Amino acid sequence: MDYIREVMPFINYVREIREAQLYLLVTQEHTGSGGTRYTLFFSGQQEFSGMDDILTYVANPDDTDDITRIGLTKTMGMGLMRYVAKTPIRDNVIIRYEGEPQENPEQVSDRWNFWVFEIEIQPEFSIEQSRKGIELENSFEANMITPDWKLENEFEFEYELDVFIKEPDDNEGNVETRTEAERKSWEFENLTVKSLNDHWSAGLRSEISSSSYRNLDIKIQVSPAIEYNIFPYSLSNQKQLRILYGLGFVYNNYVDTTVYNQIEENLFEHSLDLALQVQQSWGSANISLGYSNYLHDFSKNRIQLNGYVQVRILRGLSISLDGDAALIHNQIELARGGRSDEEVYLRLRELETNYRFGWRIGITYTFGSIFNNIVNPRF
Repeated sequence: MDYIREVMPFINYVREIREAQLYLLVTQEHTGSGGTRYTLFFSGQQEFSGMDDILTYVANPDDTDDITRIGLTKTMGMGLMRYVAKTPIRDNVIIRYEGEPQENPEQVSDRWNFWVFEIEIQPEFSIEQSRKGIELENSFEANMITPDWKLENEFEFEYELDVFIKEPDDNEGNVETRTEAERKSWEFENLTVKSLNDHWSAGLRSEISSSSYRNLDIKIQVSPAIEYNIFPYSLSNQKQLRILYGLGFVYNNYVDTTVYNQIEENLFEHSLDLALQVQQSWGSANISLGYSNYLHDFSKNRIQLNGYVQVRILRGLSISLDGDAALIHNQIELARGGRSDEEVYLRLRELETNYRFGWRIGITYTFGSIFNNIVNPRF
């Protein structure tokens, strides 16, 4: 915002929406290349009522923050010109074209055919007098996104080892002892989605994974699904209300025998998810409700609610609430037997629970001058 105020000094920025002659809503979505597409909704108010417009700006994945803010601010300025043209300020504005004249520009050829690849290697080491640790996080992604198809492939590998050292006590004649805590997991996920029309999509999720924390030596899951968006997908950057149903097969091979005396099993499960996403002048909301259960035993189920809501109540006052809650009755992979203190305190093994709940609330009230647009970067 400081940068925008500096490069566009002909604008007065106010804190309260109702005071503004022009309201600008900017939303952002990830593109298939890993960049960000910004959509700018210009809504005229007061004497500009009814003068609305939509512009977009796409930032490449390798663009720096500075390049992004320059391009985004330039797009914002272009959208402002139709409003500036109706004010006396237009006499102080000069518009010039800095490019070369083009006739019959060539179609851009994409030799990668929309495929984007990303490799990440992230080792972390830490050493203290009584602790040594190593953590490895490696991932590989291969994604291809077009209006008709969405293909996402991701492989993740995580390894964590902590060594706790207890030095000998000279008074008691103890020797140095070491305790090791190891946790490792890997996962390959594939998502394939076909756009059917402006409301329907069909897809397939598949997964192969292993996790010492979840007592899974190997897990294989294949889940076809279908999604219906009550609003057209073309409005996704402003509002979505999606209903997704999936039915799938799961094969689990466990590290240790489970609490249900299983070392491996074949399962079928289905899931139903409802997701609402809204970004409007009054605020934003992102709420999802999901239900799933195994078909051989409907008591093995899970219900989860996630949400974030921010609402402007009145001038200068806004309230936000985010949290999640879950009723958990599907932990079929829990290992039989007790847990050692190390496994409990260091979270080396998944523990039994019937619920999870967490929330946070925020209230903000701002008052004072609505026309202070001065930037002072000192200190």
